[in-house]
Amino acid sequence: MPTHAAFLRSDSPILSVGILTANLADLGSEVRLLERSGVRLVHFDVMDGCFCPMMTLGPPVIKAVRTSMWKDVHLMIADPLDKVRDYVAAGADIVTVHVESCLHIHRVLQMLGSMKNANDPERGLIRGIALNPGTPLDTVEPLLDEVELILLLAVNPGWSGQPFLPSAPVRVRKLRQMIAASGKDILVGVDGSITRANVAEAAAAGADLIVTGSAVFDGKSPQENVSFMLEQVRRQAAT
Repeated sequence: MPTHAAFLRSDSPILSVGILTANLADLGSEVRLLERSGVRLVHFDVMDGCFCPMMTLGPPVIKAVRTSMWKDVHLMIADPLDKVRDYVAAGADIVTVHVESCLHIHRVLQMLGSMKNANDPERGLIRGIALNPGTPLDTVEPLLDEVELILLLAVNPGWSGQPFLPSAPVRVRKLRQMIAASGKDILVGVDGSITRANVAEAAAAGADLIVTGSAVFDGKSPQENVSFMLEQVRRQAAT
């Protein structure tokens, strides 16, 4: 495993906190709250209104966020081949694209593999591939040589208020088995409706990277929420 991905492995499971439901009018304060809490990754949900129905943010917002946290950029966009360079230039440390997003996803991952991290060229980029809930796990088998992270969605992207799918932990376990059988060392992530109630379940299923967001910022106590969720994943790491 490349050293930049080994950073995540060493802290696995690790929490990545999305800012989409943060107070965007005071985003700097929200980011500093995460930093003070010990969060290592800040997650950016990028939606284009084509791949999924919502539209969210783009490279200018990612670049504008000044932080010591690694920037975890999840591209839920159509045809990312000609667009990923802008996100890397904006400071992404992790770039995750969807296997369903274009015909030439292998080429997208190859391109990412040739790029330098804009924050620190020595750090490298972590390439992720994401799967929607209805996409078979074996779809990623031909891509295992080109990724450091596989992200499984526990909801369908672009629609708010969906419940965490019970099949998600099962898929995490099956994916870990598939990766082990391949002899590769690839991180497994889960994203979608991760809450205080199920974050421990996601970690126990074997996820290395757990993405949350609204469970932190939608309530009235983001500091308490993020501290609770960090403690849950740390307990799992200690077992």
